Amino acid sequence: MEFKTATLDNGLRIIAEVNPSAASMAAGFFARTGSRDETPEIAGVSHFLEHMVFKGTDRRSPMDVNQEFDRLGAQYNAFTSEENTVYYASVLPEFQADMLDLLCDIMRPALRTEDFDMEKGVICEEIAMYQDQPHFRLYDNIMANHFAGHPLGNSILGTNESITAMKRDDMQAYFDRRYSPTNVTMVAVGNLDFDALTAKVGAMCDSWRAFDTDRPVRHCDGSRDSGVITDAKLARQNLGLMSAAPSCQDADRFAAQVLATVLGDATGSRLYYALIETALADEAHTSYSPMDGTGTFVTFLSTAPAAAAKAMGIVHDEFAKFFDAGPTEAELTAAKNKIASSATLRGEIPMGRLTTVGFDWVYRNEYQTLAEQIEQLFAVSADDLLRVGRACDLNNPTVLALGPLGKLE
Repeated sequence: MEFKTATLDNGLRIIAEVNPSAASMAAGFFARTGSRDETPEIAGVSHFLEHMVFKGTDRRSPMDVNQEFDRLGAQYNAFTSEENTVYYASVLPEFQADMLDLLCDIMRPALRTEDFDMEKGVICEEIAMYQDQPHFRLYDNIMANHFAGHPLGNSILGTNESITAMKRDDMQAYFDRRYSPTNVTMVAVGNLDFDALTAKVGAMCDSWRAFDTDRPVRHCDGSRDSGVITDAKLARQNLGLMSAAPSCQDADRFAAQVLATVLGDATGSRLYYALIETALADEAHTSYSPMDGTGTFVTFLSTAPAAAAKAMGIVHDEFAKFFDAGPTEAELTAAKNKIASSATLRGEIPMGRLTTVGFDWVYRNEYQTLAEQIEQLFAVSADDLLRVGRACDLNNPTVLALGPLGKLE
């Protein structure tokens, strides 16, 4: 494999991990913009804009966009997070030029008023759908509580009120502020012709106007507040614990990933054996989310209301025991093997490597092979886990409960 880069005159970066032995290729535009870059008046505009990018351009109607992706046999989609919006497609190598023509074109959407007004209803339906999912509802609210006063507390979807009140020109103004070519990276992975890719992207994107974009970045220790959302319609008590964690730029991100796996992986972790195997919870896991300048450890539990207090106590006890003695050698080895296996399996296809290669560049302006990443992973020691976990004070988190109970025990 070979890593290649190019930069257009307007600042658009093009990076690629070229793998001639792959059977496919994947490419995507990584826009460094998300809900943390919004104001309350346009809450949800990043995600709404993601939808509108597929609603056509000056050259293509919405139907044209969908039919052309289908004609290429592409696997294509997009996603929006607190920090990034990514538009991607994966095709057979012979369709590289046609796929790039389509991807580059939709990145300058028409934002037709009639499509904008119609899509509002789709967004509001999506908000309603997610509000019916306790896991999402808890996450959205604990992010707001933990990051109170920090832009990472902004909701990705926004609200019915913000979406309904939004004007087409509000979205255009946001696009004009955030979608500078200097704030976007074209990422490609797999069996591809890099020179042809650079020429195609250059021909279609070099006219994009460059302008300054900024994003205030600061670490957040979190509010460490406790709260309850009472909903008598729910049968289960859902509990969330959120603590600060290393950022995407922090060398401790590998230790943080291993720590979360030891403590709360979906199988074979301390919380799994303490809560799932004992039938005290139907869900119990800890995850690590690195972000720009900060990060989070998040633990989710789903229990019967009568078992909620006991389950919460067990989480605190398991964390405390871990930080007293650290991981066993078997736990450390198993966690590293799980992470390495997962990364390797994803990396066997270009689509599985695309976001890893892309975000390494977006966050750190670096490229690492899969082997280099696994080497750093296996260099993590038990002492690294203890140091990171203690520094992040996992037993003093922001806590939120959602369910039929009226208070935290």
